[in-house]
Amino acid sequence: MRAIVAGRLFGARWPLAALAACLLVAWGFGWLPAAIAALMFAVVFATAALAPRRATRKIEPDRQGENGEGLAQISAADLASAVSDAIIIFDGEGAALHANEAAVAAFGPFAAGFPLQRRFRAPEMQQLIENMLSGAMGSSVVDYVERVPIERVFRATGTRIQANGALFVVVFKDQSETRRIDRMRADFIANASHELRTPLASITGFVEALRGPARNDAAARESFLKIMQEQTGRMARLIDDLLSLSRLEMKPFLPAGIEVDIRETIDSVIDSLGPLAREAGVEVVRQFPEGPVIVAGSRDELFQVFENLLENACKYGQSGGKVVVSIAPEASAESETSVTFRDFGPGIAAEHIPRITERFYRADVDTSRGRKGTGLGLAIVKHILTRHGARLAIKSEVGKGSAFTVHFPARVKKA
Repeated sequence: MRAIVAGRLFGARWPLAALAACLLVAWGFGWLPAAIAALMFAVVFATAALAPRRATRKIEPDRQGENGEGLAQISAADLASAVSDAIIIFDGEGAALHANEAAVAAFGPFAAGFPLQRRFRAPEMQQLIENMLSGAMGSSVVDYVERVPIERVFRATGTRIQANGALFVVVFKDQSETRRIDRMRADFIANASHELRTPLASITGFVEALRGPARNDAAARESFLKIMQEQTGRMARLIDDLLSLSRLEMKPFLPAGIEVDIRETIDSVIDSLGPLAREAGVEVVRQFPEGPVIVAGSRDELFQVFENLLENACKYGQSGGKVVVSIAPEASAESETSVTFRDFGPGIAAEHIPRITERFYRADVDTSRGRKGTGLGLAIVKHILTRHGARLAIKSEVGKGSAFTVHFPARVKKA
């Protein structure tokens, strides 16, 4: 306290001392040395005046105690509610004390005091809870599958949260999406390997024949080379489709602000596939409105969509002899724009329609391969339409043909 008072008095006398010193210098040596002395005293005085402020900044109040008191006011229920994973807290008797919102959404409501082992009857969960209650393990991790109402896979981690074993917590990390992606990846690799192995085996066999028994047979050589060319073309188409799918998955969102005239795009598709339609004996009938029809989207990607749909209609519906391509522009700002490819071929059985856009899925394997299909065309269509916020509707009846309709969202504008 004395030091503080002395400091304040000393700070208050500084201006008077500086003024007296300047007058003495001016009286004895002249006014120029007095000005220099005044400048020096001003610098020293400013430094001394700022020194206490720096010291004050260093001695800041300790807020750790305040933060600790704030954390102490947060309950375990508040912390559990802030976590997106399912959390269940139970006591040493195995009775549920609290379940956060994620746990209630995943497993249903938990009554206070309800035995946890009666809710989770799977052997792995029974063992996890028993290990925790018996004190055999401080923490434990198991994989748990919830099958009702839908199958979901969780990584359940149980931990003791009080040293005396009075409270325990189980955290359920949802692994369903990760497992689904892993399964899709494994299926995709298996299907792609199978699709590539078949033409490779065919080419290998013909190469061995040309180097052996058919070495000097001109007719066999010509036939074998033709088949080998078809098989290499099939592999090339498969690789192109795989690359297209990979590129689409790397850019799931469509850039904003781009538009395309789908009427002009479909005209170009029909013209480019004219030779294929004539070869299949199919007439392509246009039912278009007057003027352009504008939607938000990429011309190149939508060209690929319409090309796949028209090519499938010509290949698989050629027995009908006709394919009708129609555009229904939006009637108002709230309605959709739709494009339909209608063929009059054998149609598709109802059980195949929900899966027909899956990778490598074929309603008729022999027919698809005979028409040089890769099994990826409709999967590419689905990915592109998802990027555009559009959807694909399929209607088909066996013996009466099929209709594939692309519905563009209502936000599009007509030119």
